[in-house]
Amino acid sequence: MSEFPWLTSIILLPALAALAIPALPDKEGKTVRWFGLGVAIADFALMICAFWQNYDFQDASFQLVEKYAWVPQLGLNWSVAADGLSMPLILLTGLINTLAIFAAWRVTNKPRLFYSLMMVMYAAQVGVFVAQDLLMFFLMWEIELVPVYLLISIWGGPKRRYAATKFILYTAAASIFILVAGFAMAFSGDTVTFDMAALGMKQYPKTLEMLAYAGFLIAFGVKLPIFPLHTWLPDAHGEASAPGSMILAGVLLKMGGYALIRINMEMLPNAHVAFAPVLIILGVVNIIYGACCAFAQTNLKRRLAYSSIAHMGIVLIGIASYTEIGMSGAMLQMISHGLIAAALFFLSGVTYERSHTLAMDKMGGMAKVMPRTFALYTAGAMASLALPGMSGFVGELMVFLGISSSDVYSSNFKVVVVLLSAVGVILTPIYLLSLLKQVFYGKQNEELHLDEVVPDVKPRELFIAASLLLPIIGIGLYPKLATQTYDVKTQQIAAHAREALPVIASEQPSSLYSKVISAPTLADSNIAGAG
Repeated sequence: MSEFPWLTSIILLPALAALAIPALPDKEGKTVRWFGLGVAIADFALMICAFWQNYDFQDASFQLVEKYAWVPQLGLNWSVAADGLSMPLILLTGLINTLAIFAAWRVTNKPRLFYSLMMVMYAAQVGVFVAQDLLMFFLMWEIELVPVYLLISIWGGPKRRYAATKFILYTAAASIFILVAGFAMAFSGDTVTFDMAALGMKQYPKTLEMLAYAGFLIAFGVKLPIFPLHTWLPDAHGEASAPGSMILAGVLLKMGGYALIRINMEMLPNAHVAFAPVLIILGVVNIIYGACCAFAQTNLKRRLAYSSIAHMGIVLIGIASYTEIGMSGAMLQMISHGLIAAALFFLSGVTYERSHTLAMDKMGGMAKVMPRTFALYTAGAMASLALPGMSGFVGELMVFLGISSSDVYSSNFKVVVVLLSAVGVILTPIYLLSLLKQVFYGKQNEELHLDEVVPDVKPRELFIAASLLLPIIGIGLYPKLATQTYDVKTQQIAAHAREALPVIASEQPSSLYSKVISAPTLADSNIAGAG
């Protein structure tokens, strides 16, 4: 095993590049553009090299572990590591950030600031996924908010300041819950520690564990987002530039799902017993609400934003399923949605550059003048509606198999969950096919003057779209490409979560939630697992 500080280097490379960008001699932004893309590619290559040479897929423990005293007076350590839960999301972060920087090739307004912010955001996102110190996790979580706020407020649409302000108010206010819950856990018991592994082994009073879980759920629920903490997302997507939307949908939402598993589920398993059915109910609400709201949108990017809310509901169900296949499906759904959403938001940006509008009722007939864009957008839409052969199908199928086969919930509860979720799944192809019809079919809007511009995708844009669609198809045809990176870890997490379940009579394993959704008490969960 190499002693080279791989993860620290992956975080510091874009962070140091952000500091160097203002000093670059550049008047028109060309040097800054190439420098930013080069750093992003180098960092992504560093990730691949680190995991290719030093990562074992069959090892569920933390790997590439690095720990240094950072601010000893505060008990703050630079502690980073990767496992099956974080490794695929780190690679997803590297891919999408690199492609987003390439997608921002035509940014001419304050290019130094733009690429500096992109670099800082890149570093902070990776930091969230590798942090093993709760204070460091909180710090990275907060650092990531500022670039997103500025990217929306400076390079966004007409209502960018409103959307950016709403984003920062929601996310910054929610972050307070991370700090409060984290300090409560750190100071609980005889020892004070912010080490996440040590926090996970502590025994907390029932009330403290429940309150801490609720606090983290609010904080991560805003990021995921969970209804009713979601309202910042459509506004942010509606006003953000295409590169910003790619990162918002492709990476930022996954931070919420990752944190729910890493902190809520792994570190607070007893409270998870009580909150699991709540997560499933919220997931079903997300699916139906997101799908219904998406169908009502006339703005192209807002429709996709509500679609993301619906897809994240599937992740919630998988997390709370208490099955290995459900957990695996939740991870695959996050990876798949990251790729699909990034592709669709990028192609929406391509469409906007040609038509100068996001209003679908003002579009139409664009397939005639933009056939390659139409083909790429159709492929992305088919993946989003879970067409067999695409990654979205495999992730959703695994989650629904997971909740259907779970022995933790009553049969009535599972039937209701699956039937209600199916409503959202049925609505998904309706609003996505309707989107394709309004934008690409029908009579062309003469006010757009599409024949007066270069209409179809250019080689750079084709490369970006293909870089996202190829893994979508590859994972859809051979899911093991993704699942082998995390299966050992998700199996361990599912087993760890089940240890907190109370004793169930062996002949009636499904009676735990026999009263529909009534959770067992935490006192019961101290008893050993079912016989």
